[in-house]
Amino acid sequence: MTWLTGQAANPGQDTGQDTPARAHTLHLVLPALASWMAALVLVGCPASIGACAALTALGGALLTAVAIRARGRTAWRGVALAVLVCVAAAAGVVAFHVHAADTGPVAELARRRVSATFEAVVTDDPRERAQRGGLSRRSGFVAPARVEVVRQTSGTAGEPGGAVRLRASVILLATGEEWRSLLPSQRVAVQGRFGPAEPGELLAAVVLVRGPPRVLSGPSWVQRVAGALRAGLREASAVLPQGQRGLLPALVVGDMSQMDEQVKADFKQAGLSHLTAVSGANLAVVAGAAVALARIMGLRLPLRAALAVLAMVFFAVVARPSPSVLRALLMGGVTALALGTGRARDGFAALSVTVLGLILFDPGLARSYGFALSVFATGGILVLAPRWRDRLAGRLPRWAAEAVAVPAAAQAAVTPVLVLMSGQIAPVAVPANLLAGPAVAPATLLGFAASLTAPLHMGAARLLARPAGLATGWIVGVAERAAGLPLAVFPWPGGLAGLAALLVAAPLAVLALRRRWSRRVVAAVAVGVLLAVVVAGSVVTRRSSGGWLLVACDVGQGDALLVAAGPGRAVVVDTGPDPVRMDRCLRSMGVRQVPLVVLTHPHFDHVGGLDGVFRGRPVGAVVVTPRDVAERESVRLSADLTRRGVAEWTAQPGTRWRFGPSELTVLAPWDGTSPPGGGEGTTINNASVVLHVRWAAGTALLSGDVETEAQAELLRRGLPRADILKVPHHGSARYDPGFLAATGARAALISVGAGNDYGHPAPSTVTGLLALGMRVYRTDLSGTLTVVAREAGLAVVRER
Repeated sequence: MTWLTGQAANPGQDTGQDTPARAHTLHLVLPALASWMAALVLVGCPASIGACAALTALGGALLTAVAIRARGRTAWRGVALAVLVCVAAAAGVVAFHVHAADTGPVAELARRRVSATFEAVVTDDPRERAQRGGLSRRSGFVAPARVEVVRQTSGTAGEPGGAVRLRASVILLATGEEWRSLLPSQRVAVQGRFGPAEPGELLAAVVLVRGPPRVLSGPSWVQRVAGALRAGLREASAVLPQGQRGLLPALVVGDMSQMDEQVKADFKQAGLSHLTAVSGANLAVVAGAAVALARIMGLRLPLRAALAVLAMVFFAVVARPSPSVLRALLMGGVTALALGTGRARDGFAALSVTVLGLILFDPGLARSYGFALSVFATGGILVLAPRWRDRLAGRLPRWAAEAVAVPAAAQAAVTPVLVLMSGQIAPVAVPANLLAGPAVAPATLLGFAASLTAPLHMGAARLLARPAGLATGWIVGVAERAAGLPLAVFPWPGGLAGLAALLVAAPLAVLALRRRWSRRVVAAVAVGVLLAVVVAGSVVTRRSSGGWLLVACDVGQGDALLVAAGPGRAVVVDTGPDPVRMDRCLRSMGVRQVPLVVLTHPHFDHVGGLDGVFRGRPVGAVVVTPRDVAERESVRLSADLTRRGVAEWTAQPGTRWRFGPSELTVLAPWDGTSPPGGGEGTTINNASVVLHVRWAAGTALLSGDVETEAQAELLRRGLPRADILKVPHHGSARYDPGFLAATGARAALISVGAGNDYGHPAPSTVTGLLALGMRVYRTDLSGTLTVVAREAGLAVVRER
């Protein structure tokens, strides 16, 4: 990557000859930074404020120009003039974009929330988002688009029955698999309801689309070629194991359509998410290989730069020329130009020019965290990495010093942005990037070669994908182990308060590390904290793996219960909506085998996390509710279990299993039927599998989502008493007081998500439980709840 960092042969050397270069860089850095800040503030303001800011800055520039003409030019006057001119340009561009977004037919439709048919051009890949409804997980997509023709379905749009031609940027919110295959530049006709966009997004509207799109024209030849090459890479990657299969296209071209959710979570936790976003790093790998080839061929410096640019252009086609790829291409092209002209020391100046140009071209980038991360990471590599490398070079080989300095500098530079984004700091990111880094280049180059080879010969492409899979497998392993380390991520105040705290803490840390004695103190404290965390974690692990009987996992709005089945084993009752959180709960409790899974009913908040159970664990069988209760969902679930080769059993009342310390008995549903309810959802809830669990120390009743009708039927047929009650339906208001009283429970567990839209748990339900003398425990307030055996019986341990 050194060719892209703009480093000289000895960037640590400081001579007086650098002063003009530094002044030149200052003339570029400050205007770029000022323009960025101006756009950041003005994007969320009315167009009139942006226009006033532009006129004010332009007036200041004219006064500064007059002062320079009268009194002579100084360095600071020149910088001030450049800053004011660039701020005026940025403010004027922002005002124009805000005015364009807030006016016109589309903005008017959005203000009136009118439905219309329209023609639009897709401008970027539709991104999938989970539509977590009650019955199933529907495929939802977010598609950036440009509306070009509007035909209103009610009322008029400019003229009665006519079509209005325009150009307005919108976001389409759609459902249906038809959106998955759309490519950028395709023209589609759709119908939807227009609504206002969020302030500061520079969008004319957000459109809730109804129905599938009707394709009017195909994609451009560039997008068609990109689609074919990406599809070829996905097909070639199919020979790899699941985690590697999804990561290779994500790593090479940013195609995350097949990436495993758990791998995504591990990457985020380990600070490796940037590897799956096509950026300057990907271009650096490809261009670096081109430069190395050109050097072997003996080409001159300008020809090396030209070959690097050509390689980056080809890569941009494969990665699909989306806005993020074009931004990276522009940044790499400017830096390659600096290299080709022999001015490699101007890398930071080239970065400043790129930032300024991108802000003026698309002022919405000023509020993009992705753009900020890219700029800060590149700046950190340009400014900090050379100095840190030179300091480390006295203790390490030069290649090792650079390998440590580059990821450390990038992570240090992006930490303020991460604090603003998520309110956390990830110390594990530096070693994780250091370990994963050597595998990125071979995986990228081999994957790129596989994508180019696939249209010509799929067999050869698969041969290239196999060694690329070894590299991605190493990266997956690094991410998984780094994410599981103690103190991998620790909380930090978010927002501006967290940024201010970081700005205070960072200089103190630097001062503490400057002297040898203070470094030893800091190292001793860090080692002590780490050992304490490791010891505490091992104690918790030993306690969780051997002493628990029942666990209500904190999986958000849903149910996920673990019943002890012996060392390293558990029966899983429901899996919640999120496979990542389900797997995390199983891992935290040391569960390596699952002899039985019970899915009480096929609502998404009870079955959506099933993939997390199967992640690296053998599963014996899956018990489900009778199929005729929810035919469509049951068929989909059965197909998934058949694909996995797992036995599917239908729950039968009276069935009994014994696993380790636990004895489970099925109480409901009855004969494949359920009591009548108020609708389809209630009918499925009332068909929930209800379990009675017995241990030597006590009992529990796991009631699924049964509502008043099924609760009354259970009460009529005879309800065994229990010490622990898993409250039905997340504490819904539809409960039978007699049912709750008949359980005789001393503790009630409510599995519920914080801030959910259903009002769970209902205050009346909580009041009723307390009135019966039960202690109420909620996952939204206390996190994961663990039932353990004590001398006096059962006890509930809260995570927080």
